[in-house]
Amino acid sequence: MLNHVVTYAPEEPVHDAAIEDINKEAFGPGRFTRAAYRIREGGPHERGLSFVALNGDHVVGSVRLTPILIGATQAMLLGPLAVRPAWKKQGIGAALMRASMEAARLAGHRLVLLVGDEPYYAPFGFRIIPGHQIEMPAPVDPTRLLGCELEPRALQGVEGKVRHAATGG
Repeated sequence: MLNHVVTYAPEEPVHDAAIEDINKEAFGPGRFTRAAYRIREGGPHERGLSFVALNGDHVVGSVRLTPILIGATQAMLLGPLAVRPAWKKQGIGAALMRASMEAARLAGHRLVLLVGDEPYYAPFGFRIIPGHQIEMPAPVDPTRLLGCELEPRALQGVEGKVRHAATGG
């Protein structure tokens, strides 16, 4: 009999190989060409703001937050968010989202960006970013560039190219 108990924990280095397998399974080899992946190549994600869903010692889902700059504005990039196929439709992705967003808020971050489907991410506070003030390093469908203000008006006046915070200016 399978144990379907899922716990959530901050990501640790021991989870890296399993997370890579989950992302490979969810997004395939095309993930390396996506705009968000290009940003994540620039440096590490924040382990303290990134979470895994565990069934015992087995990683069944994960979400990562990566520090970015949008022009001169500090923000976080959410993703990838992925859950193993056998564990989907059980609220695991939503629980991972809530954990990472709350951790970002508690750490004092004001803004989170992602590339994804607004209907899925809207319940977590994400909205389409109006206009073309934010430029990704590769083409992105403007209806999939979403932002979540962790503080009111955090997007106000934010403009420029998105890059990993480690790459600086």
